[in-house]
This record gives sequence, structure tokens and C-alpha cells, in this order.
Amino acid sequence: MVDFISVINPATEELIKEIPIDDSAAVAEKAKRARIAQPGWAARSLSERIEAIKRMKELLIQQTDSLASIMTAETGKPISQSRGEISATPQRIDFFIEQVAQEVASQRVYHEPWNALPGTGQLEEVIAYDPLGVVANISAWNYPYFVGTNVFIPALLTGNTVLYKPSEIATMTGLAITDLLHKAGVPEDVFIPIIGEGSTGATLLEQPIDGVFFTGSYATGKKIAITAAPKLIKVQLELGGKDPAYVCDDVDAATAASSLADGAFYNNGQSCCAIERIYVHTDVYEPFLAAFLQTVEAFKLGKPTDRDTYLGPLSRKPQIAILTQQIADAVEKGAKMHTPGQSGPQSDPHSDIQSGEQTGFYFAPIVLTEVTHEMSVMKEESFGPVIGIQRVQSDDEAIALMNDTDYGLTAAVYTAKRERAVRLLEEVNTGSAYWNCCDRVSPRLPWTGRKHSGIGSTLSREGIRVFLQPRSWHLKSL
Repeated sequence: MVDFISVINPATEELIKEIPIDDSAAVAEKAKRARIAQPGWAARSLSERIEAIKRMKELLIQQTDSLASIMTAETGKPISQSRGEISATPQRIDFFIEQVAQEVASQRVYHEPWNALPGTGQLEEVIAYDPLGVVANISAWNYPYFVGTNVFIPALLTGNTVLYKPSEIATMTGLAITDLLHKAGVPEDVFIPIIGEGSTGATLLEQPIDGVFFTGSYATGKKIAITAAPKLIKVQLELGGKDPAYVCDDVDAATAASSLADGAFYNNGQSCCAIERIYVHTDVYEPFLAAFLQTVEAFKLGKPTDRDTYLGPLSRKPQIAILTQQIADAVEKGAKMHTPGQSGPQSDPHSDIQSGEQTGFYFAPIVLTEVTHEMSVMKEESFGPVIGIQRVQSDDEAIALMNDTDYGLTAAVYTAKRERAVRLLEEVNTGSAYWNCCDRVSPRLPWTGRKHSGIGSTLSREGIRVFLQPRSWHLKSL
């Protein structure tokens, strides 16, 4: 009996499509095909592999509108944001194409006569770089093009074959990506989709793979690390965050509020690097809060297919219960709840959620003030349109609170002075640091987490090297 993924539109809760799940036999067969195909793909010239990826990029550009519609339908991401993600992806692809030749090139590190014995030849030492082999890419639903291409594009360029498991929340998008690559000339056995839910991912990890690259939650990432440990293979985990921002006393409050509101609520806050807690110096707290609430009030909550919608439905219905619990916990412990921008499909989405009358996984934005670190909303990942704003008396208090977390993905400081920002951010244990900006990713910089935010790096030249393994050559002529 074949099981299916039921693709549900989160805005309407209607069934879009049922897609067959790969059973254990299918996963094993696909892994075998990838293993057989890998040497041939690696033997192709780098220029051939680059040309295939270039063709994929062009197809992506040509089909932006149709691909965005697919992503919006199955994830609920507003159509403007879906188009934005797809339109920005070619820049990342171009970076990998431009940098890969330098990363795969062999390096001669020593070349001198060998003088141990008279009459002997010369000794040469070379570092060469081989592909890992067969890599598993267990990808995410919130930015399927960004997080996907961060992994499988450099993996393919460096000669690996890829077993690509898209999130079950973005299965149609994963299959569309597969179609683009195959039409561009990447052989079907070189890039193979694995379709299923968590149990299918577990089956994938049982296969004889050479690396696993995962984007998702800390809880799942920990399970993957434990499962993969006996294999002694490359494991890279891009996990969650509880990303803080600190607004100093010397900034323009309205400017900082506008930036941070977007950083907190873009894509409904469903980003590992979304701002999830804000600390504001007491001297600018009142004007900042007023400007922040005014900004959020202007965010349109509505149908994701509408061009001017900023907040669509959540992609996952179970997240509603998590957000509701965090809000209830905060209010019970003394937080004040602000509900700006409730002008979406229902006049009071939260009441409708509680009564079970709402259609779609909508959740209007919530701003919590008078919060403390006794509340789960300031400690545990929210991954939704909920933010806590806490008043602080000093830089030292802000830094202590920013570090009071198990996560270490990003941190932001808003101040007029670069020196102050750098000094403060150097004290925060995160992989990315932002001065007067947030929720930003560049292909030129490594995307990396600390503590529960993961291990390893995507993007930058680091994100290419991770798919290579060095080989040391000792070459001595007679």
C-alpha cells in the first residue's frame, strides 16, 4: 500500500494534491542509483557542471511567477515574498559559480629537491580536493529556494550526487526544483528527490551516504547528529534561533522600529534569523514602542495571493498552539499584550482560533511588553508573528539578556556609533552580527550557528569547501 503526502493550502485548508511517499525500498534504490552515478558526475569537467547549473538558473528566472504560485499555495507565503525569494536566488547561484573553481583547484604547497640521498629526484607536495560522494540534503519549507540552493548547488558543482528530501510542507516546490535541474542537464541519478515526512528522512539516514546536510529545528537536528555519529560522516546542521536585538539610547527610534518590525514579522516570523526578542534602552523605549506598534499596524494580514498582503497564514497549523501557549504564559506572568494590525480575514483571528471557527492557519501579530526572562516567549523559539519587547537600563543589562539563551544564530545592535555596536556584539555568542540591520543573509558571508543553532556553515567559500575532502599527495621523482 502506497502512502501519500496530502498537500494542504494553509490559507483555505483545502487539499491541493496527494503525492506518493517513498517507502524504504524506494529510498534504498535511489541511494544505490546516486552511488553508481557519482563517479561519472565527478569525472565531468567543472565547466560542464557549471553550464548545467547556469541553465537551471535561467529556467528559474523564466519560471519565477509559476514557481512562486506553487510555493504560495502550499506554504502560505505571501506571493510578493515568494517572488522575492526566487528572484534573489540567482545571486547566490552566481556566487557559487564564480567561486567554485578556486575552491576545487589543487594546491602545490612544497616543491624542492630531495637531498636525503645523493642522486635522488625532487619531492612535490600537493593538496587535492575530492567530492564527499553521496550527500543527503534534508531541506526546509520556510525558504525552500534559499536553504536548498545553499546546499545542493555547491554540492553538485563540486562533483557530489544529492539525495534531496524537501520538507513535506514544500513537497511540490521540491519537485519543481528537481524538474528545473533535470531539464537543465543534471542527470536524474545525480539529483534525486526523496519524498516523505520524518520517517522517510530517518530511512534516508540509514543509507550508505557520505554526508548529511539538514535545515530545521534543534530537536530534529540533535536526532540526526546522534543517528549519523556512528557513520563518521560529514554532518552539517542549520538549526533555529532566538535572535535578539538591542536598541541603544542614541538612535532614531522610528527608524529602528521600522527595521526591527520587518525583521520580526517578515514571512510571518517563520525564519531562523527572524528577530524574536527586542531589548530597548529606557531612554528611547516609549517612542520606539509607539513607532513599532504603528509599523505593525500597517502590515496587511490577508490572502497570500493578494499582491499587497504582508502577513499570510502560518505554514504549519501546530505552530498556532505553540504561539498561543507562549502568549498565555507571558500574560499570566504579567506581560501586556498588544494586538496591532487585526484587519485580516477575521476581525479577531485569535478568538476564532480558540473557537475553531477560523478557516486557514491565520494568526494575527502579537506584541508583548513588560516581559521578562521568566516567560517562555523570551527563552524558547517562537517561529511565528509574536515578539517580546523588554525595557533595559544599560548596555550591560542588554548584553546579559541577549546571551541568556541556548541559541547562537544572530544578534543585532542599533546605535549611531559603529564602535559601540562592534564592542557590544563581540560580547554576544552568535554566528552573525548586525549593526543597524537584521534578518539579512549574504552569499559572501558564512551562515553559521553556535550552540543550539547548529554546526557548520553554508554560503561563502566555507559553504563550498564543506562538500570537499582533502587528499594529500607526496610526489617524488626518481
